[in-house]
Parts: sequence; C-alpha cells; structure tokens
Amino acid sequence: MTGKKKKVFVSGCFDMLHSGHVAFLQEASLYGDLYVGIGSDSTIRELKGRETVNSEDERAYILNALSCVHKAAVNRGSGFLDFIEDLKVVGPDIFIVNEDGHSPEKEQLCRKMGIEYIVLKRIPHATLPARSTTALRAVKPMPYRIDIAGTWIDQPYVSKFWPGSAITASIEPIIEFNERSGMATSTRKKAIELWNDHLPLEKPEKLAKTLFRYDNDPGTREVSGSQDSIGITMPGINRFFYEKGKYWPSKFETITDIDTIRWLEERLCMLTLWPRPEGYDVLSDTRINTENVRKLTEAADAAWEGLVSRDIKRFSAGFLDSFHSQIRMFPKMMNQEIEDIIRQYGDHALAWKLTGAGGGGYLIMVSEAPVPNTFKIRIRVKDLWI
Repeated sequence: MTGKKKKVFVSGCFDMLHSGHVAFLQEASLYGDLYVGIGSDSTIRELKGRETVNSEDERAYILNALSCVHKAAVNRGSGFLDFIEDLKVVGPDIFIVNEDGHSPEKEQLCRKMGIEYIVLKRIPHATLPARSTTALRAVKPMPYRIDIAGTWIDQPYVSKFWPGSAITASIEPIIEFNERSGMATSTRKKAIELWNDHLPLEKPEKLAKTLFRYDNDPGTREVSGSQDSIGITMPGINRFFYEKGKYWPSKFETITDIDTIRWLEERLCMLTLWPRPEGYDVLSDTRINTENVRKLTEAADAAWEGLVSRDIKRFSAGFLDSFHSQIRMFPKMMNQEIEDIIRQYGDHALAWKLTGAGGGGYLIMVSEAPVPNTFKIRIRVKDLWI
C-alpha cells in the first residue's frame, strides 16, 4: 500500500468498553488511521436517559490506549449528530458505523460532506460471544416493546369511537434504544424504578397492571397507554382487546409458539431514524372518528390473522394498513424527511411503520429478504411458563 493513509472516523458512546467495541474498532482501523468521536456525558444523558458508567474523560483515556485507535476525543456537539463539528476538524475520508448505528441522516450528512460511508456487520471476534453495553449492564436486562398493529386503541379517546385490539411484542434489549423514539422508554424507566434491572418472576398480566398504575400517578394529565406496560412485561407476541372507552383490555391472546415467533423475527427489521424533536406534539392535529378507528382495528385483526397463519401477504397488508390508519388519525406522525426515507427503503420492504407516535424514532419494516443496513430484533420468550 502506497501513499498517505486515509482518515477513518467512527462515533459512539463506548461506555463499558467490551469485546464487541474492540472488534468493531479493529475492523474500522483496517480502512486507515482511526479517529474516534465519543459521545459526551450530557449527550448520553439526553439520548439514552441514563448516566454513564464511565465518564467521558475515562472513556477517552481507554480508547486512546488501544493500538487500533489513532486518536479519540469527546465530540464537540450534542444530540444525535453530535460529531458534525468534529468531522469538519478531522476531515475524514471514510465514516464507518455498524448496522444498528446506521441511520439515513448520517448517510445523507456524509454524502453532503463528500465522505465515504460504510456500514459494517456486528460480528464478534473469533469464538467470543456477541456483546453489547446493554447486555452487560444487567444479567437479565429490562425488555423494551414494539407495537406491531392497532396501537392508539389503548387510549379511551380513541376506543370510544370503536372497540378493537392492539398487538405488541416484548423484545430483548439487543441495543440501547434512544429516548423519545417510540420504544416505551419512559415506561421502561418506571419499570426499572420498580424492579431494578429485570422483571420479577410473577404472572405477566399482574406485572403489567402494577407497572401501568405506577406509570400513571393520580392526577396524570397525559395517561400512558396500557400497551406500553403490557408490551414490556408480557413475553411473546400479544393481542389485547379494548372495549369502548376503557384503559385496560378485557381479553388477551398470546402467541407462545417458537416457530411463529422466529418466523416474525426473520421478517422484521429496524432502521434508526432520530429521536422525536423537543416540543413535538402529535395531538396538536387529529382526525379521530368512527371510520378511521374502525379501519385501525380491522387492520390489526388482519395482521393478527396473517401472523397466526404465517401468511406474509396477509400480515404485511394488515401491518401497513394499521400504519396508514394511524397517520389518518394523527397526521403529525409523518413529515417530509420520514416520507423520503420510506420512499428510499420501500422497494426493499413489503410493509413498514414508525415506532410509537412518529416524528422520528425507528422505522420497522417487513421483508422476506434482508434489507440493507438494518438490524434485527429478538422477541422475548423467557418466562412463558409462568
């Protein structure tokens, strides 16, 4: 190899440095001199909703001690793209992320700045186990939840127009999902307040009721829907039915069949967007009426039928119709940036939806084939015997 080595830039939290971090950094360093941008303590607090285990100074010290790192420094900015000023200073030729660190926003920024953008697969070194900071923070870390279809029906101001079901799945925390991104992170933090880092061995529905009550103190103005508590505490894939105007469902159905769970895991993938902007209010413009709510519930029923029968066409149609129904009721869920990303990835997927109330978060896609630069979920199946 002749000539000047290329400059390579990566950015991340790098809290509780582990073998997965080192494998990623070593692979990135093969492309040139490796510069590492480190998320500041305040940025991690903003994005992850927690304090760091190791301070920014300690993380910088550890990373600079690695032979594969040319230079590591705390990023100058804040928020999701806290490294913009550092890119201008370093002037890298290449920006590298792993699959769950990829986002279209980062890719677009690099394109504008003339920086090559590379996405690496998360592969552990040799025979070492796959590692993530989230997994190391607890033996049985608190799960997250994803909403699959029909959600919003858990709010009485929606269900009063038409009764129906919501579908959620409890997922293992394979990554530390961002705050304000539709992954029930606020309810999850309440669960951690209650039970520390893992769920007690108790009946899941009882845990869900306890968490729902704890999450909504008396006098709460905006009640968190019960689907958040249910999705976190109840393993597997759950459908739950709401009568008109009720906060708590009257009936539950759970898919515990491992083959169906794996079938869904193989066909769902996620793309990181950005946290919902501060001041975002999805309720500032609504179209909640009988027709729109009825369509939402019909879409959820179709998704469930497709899931139970493992009919990808039926499931995808219900999944996408549910998202379209949500947008009809809450137009603020969408914006031009999100529409552009859906257009970009639409050819790769059969269906898609945003996590949570939209405005940002993550894009969940359904596809029979791998979708480039996305990551997979893992549905929680432990404790189904309770």
